[in-house]
Amino acid sequence: MTEVVVDHAEGAVVPVHALRDSELAGFLEGRQAFVKAFAELSDFKAKAGQVLVVPDTAGGIDRVLLGLGAAGDAQGFRVLAARLPAGDYRIASAPAEIAADQIALAFALGSYRFDRYKKKGDKQPRLVAAEGVDVAEVRSIAHACALARDMVNTPAGDMGPLQIETIAREIAEQYGAQVTVVTGEGLLEANYPAVHAVGRAATPERAPRMIEITWGAADNPLVALVGKGVVFDTGGLDIKPSAGMRNMKKDMGGAAHALALGRMVMAAGLPVRLAILLPVVENAISGDAMRPGDVLGSRKGLTIEVGNTDAEGRLILADALTRAAELEPALTIDLATLTGAARMALGPQLPPYYTDDEELAAQIEAAAAAVADPLWRMPLWKGYADSLDSDVADLKNDSDAWAQAGSVTAALFLQKFAPSGPWVHLDIFAWNPRGRPGWPSGGEAQSIRALYAMLAGRYA
Repeated sequence: MTEVVVDHAEGAVVPVHALRDSELAGFLEGRQAFVKAFAELSDFKAKAGQVLVVPDTAGGIDRVLLGLGAAGDAQGFRVLAARLPAGDYRIASAPAEIAADQIALAFALGSYRFDRYKKKGDKQPRLVAAEGVDVAEVRSIAHACALARDMVNTPAGDMGPLQIETIAREIAEQYGAQVTVVTGEGLLEANYPAVHAVGRAATPERAPRMIEITWGAADNPLVALVGKGVVFDTGGLDIKPSAGMRNMKKDMGGAAHALALGRMVMAAGLPVRLAILLPVVENAISGDAMRPGDVLGSRKGLTIEVGNTDAEGRLILADALTRAAELEPALTIDLATLTGAARMALGPQLPPYYTDDEELAAQIEAAAAAVADPLWRMPLWKGYADSLDSDVADLKNDSDAWAQAGSVTAALFLQKFAPSGPWVHLDIFAWNPRGRPGWPSGGEAQSIRALYAMLAGRYA
């Protein structure tokens, strides 16, 4: 990732003034007449996302005005990286309550480009960070978010189970962590039967696997990060329609996010013992694919009736969460691109999360607000629990139609396997369906900045 946030300039530095719409008139009154006239001619109203590049008399740039609308937050600064020409810029003025480090991070996030398969583009603008900003920390978080986005954006042909394992090993090596991987038929011997069942239909070179990374001092509180790693989801024998399958390269977004969050934690050296648990499979179709009506075993010993082969993510997470419980974590976080129902409820920009731990929920809410990484708490509504009852097994993976709330019932399914201590499940989308400046269409890092801030506050 190109370094777009720096601590020094290479030449002239252009000032940027970030304004809420209520502040515009007062700002212009104190400026040269040509600045006010140019803003009026350009119909600059300081609306959210408006960027005005004010020229100087020598053909360069005198200053830049950024609109934040009525109540813009730090993420509004992402647009600068997409709209400004190459050069060095600094924030000359901004609302006092928006932290300088969050502005710098937003600029870095807005500069993201997925260009693996394209000719490399032109030079990008750079932000000279304000004094006191920890540029290394900003880069660390931005690089981790870019990793998650790159993994989600990469086609499944180039991001299979082996590639995710390779990335996990590279991260572990970088930070001195340990890695264990169980693959293929070894999953049965190691008691990961649900992971094996979902992934066994794939070709041998794309065999399912369970990846476990451990890092940190053994006497620190253990944080378990669990990520759904379905590298491509056909839906299995309950095959998806072509439109539903088009973006299923992103169904490993939970694993990508768990790796990215783990990388943030390790890079910062947070005083925790970290376990990253990644069940990685391809939900393929072959003569060996699991069938609707099959009854699967699980690591916990509960039997699961397969009502729908397209509800496979919760099956592999069941085994991984059971493994997490064996480690007796102080906190468990699972991330998964799990249900379309979450999008129906909250849309693509607002991931729901589920927890019964009030203290944890309060910490997540505070962190999400502080770093402008939105989340929305949803209920683990026990009234829907019996929609998972099965006539032939301990439970089933698809809830009865009467319950309707598909994201809630998926969370209730996972809760049956989650560790007994503090646990939170995030049903992320990991995708921007609509491209806009600062938010290009494609893979997006969701919730991990908030989770990292929560972890830093909880354990620092």
